[in-house]
Amino acid sequence: MPFSPMPERLDTERFVLTPEEPSDVPWLAELFTARGAGPVTHDAAWQRMAAMHELTRRHGIGVYVLRPRDGTAPVGYVGLVVGRCTVEEPELAYELLPAAHGRGYATEAARVVLDAVLATGRDRVWATVRESNAASLRVLAKLGGFEVRRVTTDEHGRVLWHVREQDARAGSR
Repeated sequence: MPFSPMPERLDTERFVLTPEEPSDVPWLAELFTARGAGPVTHDAAWQRMAAMHELTRRHGIGVYVLRPRDGTAPVGYVGLVVGRCTVEEPELAYELLPAAHGRGYATEAARVVLDAVLATGRDRVWATVRESNAASLRVLAKLGGFEVRRVTTDEHGRVLWHVREQDARAGSR
């Protein structure tokens, strides 16, 4: 079944969400480095951004940069990835710079992205979260409608596979 593409721009109260741009490379490298797996170069961040643009071009889904309406620097991204899932049933992904944690930004942006992806004709969206990631689990709880469907384990521990069905959307607000 063909799906309509995600919009180029989404808006929330505090953010304008748009695709990554070349000027985003420095803060993306900082964000990827903050994951703790070692430094990420600007070239590596550029390559990751190019791969995301290709996903968006080919499948109409991708990530959005959270650009504050006040013109300050971006704080992270929220969007849809294939990752552990599929184009038909993508995975909701969000990641913020450490200084932006705890302010409701991920929830605010994820809500509008989730509404937009369900409007493309998709019936199911996944979110895989490590059992130890309390902040991401809180985001999913605030969004509503997500339920744990399965649990897997990898070299870093347990991963909870949350799913949100299209008809769960009505009860999420």
